[in-house]
Amino acid sequence: MEIPKELEKSADDAIGHYPPEEKRSAALPLLHLVQQEFGFINDDAISWVADKLAVEPIKILELVTFYPGFRQKAPGEYHIRVCRTLSCAMAGCHKTMEKICEIAGIDRSKVSHHDPIAVSSDGKFSIEFAECLASCGTGPVCLVGDDFHEEVKPENAKALLQQYK
Repeated sequence: MEIPKELEKSADDAIGHYPPEEKRSAALPLLHLVQQEFGFINDDAISWVADKLAVEPIKILELVTFYPGFRQKAPGEYHIRVCRTLSCAMAGCHKTMEKICEIAGIDRSKVSHHDPIAVSSDGKFSIEFAECLASCGTGPVCLVGDDFHEEVKPENAKALLQQYK
């Protein structure tokens, strides 16, 4: 994995916000920078962050596997997160998820807690459930990348995906 100079500089800037003896506190900011740059965090990235912070790679892997916002495999070109908390569940998020998967050609049969992302065979879309996306009155809600969508019912799923084709 080749680290761009800009990422190296941003990482050094983030580390500089902490006292030298506490530079490991920059682990989460560095992981966010890596994911922003590459779209996910692989083993090479974990090793790079660990080296930058002078910690064992397992300490970084623990963070990556604990926080659901970090991805360990490449998402699709358009990554969809469907809220599944109570309000969205009551509004039909599971049926919305099924319909999006059907239209996008995504097979979620191998999804697990440790591998929550499913990617379409063409790599165009990926999808996962997310915890509260903070719009409980307008569910089901989805994020496509950073674009927020409210009231995404199964019958709106096709129109949602067509925005990104």
